Formats: sequence, C-alpha cells, structure tokens
Amino acid sequence: MVKEITRDIKQLDHAKRHLTTSITTLNHLHMLAGGVDSLEAMTRRRQYGEVANLLQGVVNVLEHFNKYMGIPQIRQLSERVKAAQNELGQQILADFEEAFPSQGTKRPGGPSNVLRDACLVANVLDPRIKQEIIKKFIKQHLSEYLVLFQENQDVAWLDKIDRRYAWIKRQLVDYEEKYGRMFPPEWCMTERIAVEFCHVTRTELAKIMRTRAKEIEVKLLLFAIQRTTNFEGLLAKRFSGCTLADGTVKKPEVPPPSTNPFLEDETGTETDEIVIEKSDTDRPKKPKVPDNPFHGIVSKCFEPHLYVYIESQDKNLGELIDRFVADFKAQGPPKPNVDEGGAVLPSCADLFVYYKKCMVQCSQLSTGEPMIALTTIFQKYLREYAWKILSGNLPKTTSSSGGLTITSLLKEKEGSEVAKFTFEELCLICSILSTAEYCLATTQQLEEKLKEKVDASLMERINLTGEMDTFSIVISNSIQLLVQDLDAACDPALTAMSKMQWQNVEHVGDQSPYVTSVILHIKQNVPIIRDNLASTRKYFTQFCIKFANSFIPKFINHLFKCKPISMVGAEQLLLDTHSLKMVLLDLPSIGSQVVRKAPASYTKIVVKGMTRAEMILKVVMAPHEPPVVFVDNYIKLLADCSTDTFQKILDMKGLKRSEQSSMLELFRQRLPAPPSGAENTSSLSLSAPTPEQESSRIRKLEKLIKKRL
Repeated sequence: MVKEITRDIKQLDHAKRHLTTSITTLNHLHMLAGGVDSLEAMTRRRQYGEVANLLQGVVNVLEHFNKYMGIPQIRQLSERVKAAQNELGQQILADFEEAFPSQGTKRPGGPSNVLRDACLVANVLDPRIKQEIIKKFIKQHLSEYLVLFQENQDVAWLDKIDRRYAWIKRQLVDYEEKYGRMFPPEWCMTERIAVEFCHVTRTELAKIMRTRAKEIEVKLLLFAIQRTTNFEGLLAKRFSGCTLADGTVKKPEVPPPSTNPFLEDETGTETDEIVIEKSDTDRPKKPKVPDNPFHGIVSKCFEPHLYVYIESQDKNLGELIDRFVADFKAQGPPKPNVDEGGAVLPSCADLFVYYKKCMVQCSQLSTGEPMIALTTIFQKYLREYAWKILSGNLPKTTSSSGGLTITSLLKEKEGSEVAKFTFEELCLICSILSTAEYCLATTQQLEEKLKEKVDASLMERINLTGEMDTFSIVISNSIQLLVQDLDAACDPALTAMSKMQWQNVEHVGDQSPYVTSVILHIKQNVPIIRDNLASTRKYFTQFCIKFANSFIPKFINHLFKCKPISMVGAEQLLLDTHSLKMVLLDLPSIGSQVVRKAPASYTKIVVKGMTRAEMILKVVMAPHEPPVVFVDNYIKLLADCSTDTFQKILDMKGLKRSEQSSMLELFRQRLPAPPSGAENTSSLSLSAPTPEQESSRIRKLEKLIKKRL
C-alpha cells in the first residue's frame, strides 16, 4: 500500500533528477562550444593572458564529458581542444625562439608581456612545453659562458676559477633585472640557471683537468676547491635546492665543515688539543643531515685528482715524523713532571691535531675513496710514530755483570749501583707509556670520526685495530721494562739469600740484609713509577701485578736453593718472608703520603704466592719423624702432589739420600687417588705446574736420555 501511495512521488523525483542533469550538461555543452570557439580565436590573436584562464576552464569542463565521448559532436569538440593546445604549444615555442634565437644576440627589446602571459599558458599545457622553454632559454643564456671559458682560453685554467663564478653572479643579477618578472616564480628560473651553470662548469673543469693533469699542484688544487666550495655555500644561502629533487646531484652526507672531528658538539668550544671523552661511545650516533644541497655539484670534478692531495699529505706527515725524531734527539726526553702525573710527549698532540686538520679538509673535498686513501696514510704514520718515537726511544736494557755478596750487602747503603735505569730513564719510560695510552684512546676516537665522515658504503673499510694493537704493544713493553728493571735490581739480593749458610744461623734477629736491600730498591723505584703514572692508574696496577708475578716465583725458586736449613734458619727465613709479604702488600702505596687500598686482584696474587712460600718454610720446620705425619702435613699445607717439590723440601731439611728414598716412597703411597681415566704418572699436581717444576722435569728427562744413550 505504501509503494502504491509513493509510486507517483518516486517517479517525480526521478524526472526531476534527470531534468537537472540534462540542463546542467546542456549548460556545460554551451560553455564548451563557446569556449572552444573563443580559444581558437584568441590563439590566432596571441591573446595569451585571456587564453591562460580560458584554457584551464575549457579543460575542466571537458572532463565532465568523458562519459559522452561516444557522441560524435562531443568527440569533435574534444579534438578541437587538443588541436588548440598543440597549436598553442608550437606557437609559444616559436615566439620564444623569435625573442631568444639560438644563434645571434638577444632581442634588444627584452621580455614582453606577451611572453609573460605565454608562460602562464605553458603552465596549463603539456609539461614538455614548459621544459622545452626552460631548456632553450637557459642554453641561450649560457652560450656566452661556453665561448668565454673554452678549454683553450687562459681564463679556463684553475688559477682563474674565480672568474667563472664572478661571471655567473653578474649573469644572475642581469637576469633578475631583465627577466625576473617574465617567468612565473614557481619555475625557479634563477636557481635553474645557476644549477645548469654548475653542471656545465663541472663537465668543462673535468675535461680540462684530464688534459692538463700534470700541471695540477697541491696549492692550485686546494685553491680551486676552496673557491668552488665557497661558491657552493653561496648557492645554498641563496637557493633552496628545490630544482635538485630530480636526483641530478647526490645529496651530501657529510656534516658541516666546521665540525671538530675529535670533539663532540656538546663541549661547546673547539680547541687544538684533543679531548678524550669516555662517554663518547655511549652516546647515540647523530644522523648525517645534509647541510648544503649544492655540496659537490661542481667540486665533485676534483675528486679523481685528489691523489695529488693525498700524496702531499703523505710527504708532509713523513717530514713531520722526521722532525719529531730530530727534535727528540736534540732536546732529549721531556722533563719529569711528577705533580701532573707524568709528561706526555708533545709531539703526539701535534700529530693528532694535524690529523684532525687533514680529515676535516679531506671530508670537505670528498667522502668517498680519497677518505679511504687518507686513512691508509694515517695508519702508516701511526705505526711509524709508535716505532720511531715511542719504542725507538725506550731505554735499552744491559746485562748485569755480577751479583752481590753478603759483604757488599752489608756495606750497601743506597743500593743505587744495582738499579739499571736512572731516575730520568724511569720517567722517560713512564712518559712513553702515558703517550702510548693517549695515542691508543685517541686512535679509537679517530676511527669513529673517520667512519662518521665517510660514505656509509665505505665504513667497513676503515679499521684502525692494528694501529691500536701497536700502541698496546708499546704499553706492554714499557711495563715490562719497568718490571725487569726492578726485578733485576732485586736479583743480587735473592742470590745472596740463596748463598747464605742457613744451617749455621744461631738465633733469630731482625730482617736479613737481603730483605733490606729488596725493600730499598722497591722504595726507590715504585714511588717514581707511581707518581709518573698517576694519570694512568690501571697501568700502574698492571705494573704491580706483573712485578708480583715475576718476583714471587723467583723468590720461591731461590728459597729452594737455601739448603740445608736449620730450625733457627727456617725461622729467620719465615720472618724474612713475612716482611717481604707485608712490603709487597703495601707496594702500590709505598712511600706515598696518601694511603690507598691495594687493588683486590693484586692483593690476591701476593697473598697466594707468599703464603705458599710461608707454607714451604713451615713444612721445612716440621719434624720428619714420624714420616707418615710429616708427609700428610706436607700434602695438607702445600696441596702440591709433585714429587719434585717434595724432593726439594727434603733437600732443604738436609736429609740423607737413604732417608729421602723411603720418604719419597711413603709420599707416593700417601698421594690421593688420581681422577678416573687419568694415566698413572710419577708426579701429580693439584695446581698448574710452576716454572721450577717444569725446569726440574726437563732435567730429569735429560738424565733419562743420557742413561739410554
């Protein structure tokens, strides 16, 4: 019933909608027909101002008739519009050709309102018309440039590159005055002229440099690059770079040239000295933001010739290293500066400041292969600096010409004749160590900065690990020299200890003269080393640990040579051992007004090593009767199942060979059972074999071979 009631209303609604559509379409058809007629008439009269507005309206109206193209009359109107557009395009191009002919001079009358309106029409026409107008105008505008700066002209060479940029500046000013209003602002004609000039200049410079490559010198090349980059910077200030969006120029990935390669921006100031920031590696890497869209648009042509610059830097750095060597020989080592924690060689700062200058300069020239070549040069001279300046100036060790006797030890007051290195030599070793540490940390920073400067695709080729390892070797050698020096100074005292008649000692007194001598040498050397390594505490700790690892096994080895030992002699040795233990525990702070707790790693080594020495003496002091108790006591105290060590203990006690044989047999019987799967051997050890154990085993093997032979 509802459908019946509303049927007539629905029919009326359809009729109204169809009628409205028909009337609208007829109106559009009327507008289209009239517009096409007017468009053809205005085109013939070159009324481009009216055509620009009318053409856009006709194109918009024609879009409404896309579904009616099957009607002949509509299709005919559409073809007339296309024909009018084609005619307009050809006509406008002809007008521009007449106003700005490819051959000859510019039209004296200059731009006209007709051409200005023609540009507005070109905006509506096929984009190829606009591109053709721009191309022809720019080509005609730069035709004079190609003639003035031909390859055979004197002004075309690099020494007069300023004239090229002065010419384009004048041309752009002239364009703004004469033609600035002729082209629509969105065409960016001034920027397009400048960009095309850059493309032409890059091509022409590349051509002339290939021809005259042998005439390119470093100063001339850098002059040309500097003037070119200045010009590119001027373009960046004047233009936005919107016409470069087509990818004709690769956007640069280098930071601004003013970025300090060794200091983070957060430091606020740029100094000649390189500041090492430990938190540098924790900071997130900054994205490489293009600062100048025009960077490289001309200067890229210099990249194939940057080998001249790289070769020059190679030569300059070689001369710099030679000067460092000569200065060191002439001036000698730096004066000790204990108050500031030792002196770093000034030459290392000079080297890295020069590196910084080279890196910034090269990154402005190129972020590609030349940066890799420069990195190779850096690596070469980092190694040379490490070997010629640092390792080459480390004091040489000389072999000792004899030991001390008991008499000389008793007469010895200062003990200075035992030390191999003088105060100045010790300071020099510490200075070289501090310099190597500075170079190691700064080389790591240099690697990071080089990776920031270079193209992302080349980052993996920058690796200064080898050079950092070289500086680590210098540090290790320096520490080893300091350890050897102090170790050698203590050797005569230990030799004297082993030559004393310990079985004749009648009473326990104060510490023995050899202990006093060792302590004296430690008090002479360690404060000097500690004060000169105040700025590198970790390496002073390494020195202490290495000395303990060297001295304690040597002390135990000499302890085994003290034979035979009486009970009183063993007590005296135990007192001496305890004195040395306390001195070694206090070694890091000895002679210092500020008492600082020794590092736990060092304390652990001293306690473990010297406790073993004390246990050896306590075993020696224990009665060897009954044998079972003695053997069990040995295994409990020393936890050493080596028959060699047990043999040495028996020698120290002065037991006869017959007694030793039965004792050794009992010792083998009382040894703990070996782990399952292990082969039965003549000697077992619960811990890693000591150097004296290894030496004893070698001697036994030699005896066995002689018997077989």
